[in-house]
Amino acid sequence: MTYGYIRVSTDKQTVENQRFEITRFCKTNRIKVDKWISETISGTKSVDKRQLGSLLNNIQKDDLIICSELSRLGRNLFMILNIISHCQNIGAKIWTVKDNYRLNDDIQSKVLAFAFGLAAEIERNLISQRTKEALARVKAEGKKLGNKQIIYKNVKLTGKEIKTMIKEGFTYVEIAKRLGVDTETLRKFRNERLNKAKFKRMYPESKLRAS
Repeated sequence: MTYGYIRVSTDKQTVENQRFEITRFCKTNRIKVDKWISETISGTKSVDKRQLGSLLNNIQKDDLIICSELSRLGRNLFMILNIISHCQNIGAKIWTVKDNYRLNDDIQSKVLAFAFGLAAEIERNLISQRTKEALARVKAEGKKLGNKQIIYKNVKLTGKEIKTMIKEGFTYVEIAKRLGVDTETLRKFRNERLNKAKFKRMYPESKLRAS
């Protein structure tokens, strides 16, 4: 089957432009869209909270997803990479109109997916390196780092990044992997160092579940 996927972030945006682009592309390439999936939701929302998640759960080998551009799938590299990897593992395809990506089960697509994965790995390593350098600086200043202090310093020094990742829908497990810390470290930090009621109000538990 061929799916046309359309996503806009707000009610003020229209899906018609994306539908027109995909329809024109399909007409040029003699492709018939069997089903349209259209939703109004932020690309930072986790995939399983979107109609896209249901599509990915039901997609089969040789199915094709066509969207206007990769950013319609998600607003961060890791989310898009996971979607691409999922489809490649199944044998499904993703094509984009504006970016002109053809993500199939071929060597070119695998190289592209590898490049995305490499970029993600580099970003994780840079975050981890900054954390280690900051901890080394704290030790050089003569401050003791007991177990609780390590937890505190580790997370405090990357607080902005953690909040950003939370807002983007990353789970505890994903955040912990990127920062090179234990998942329980993040939970302890939330419970011991932040105003728990305020934190939960800003970042509901549903956004922080481990998966």
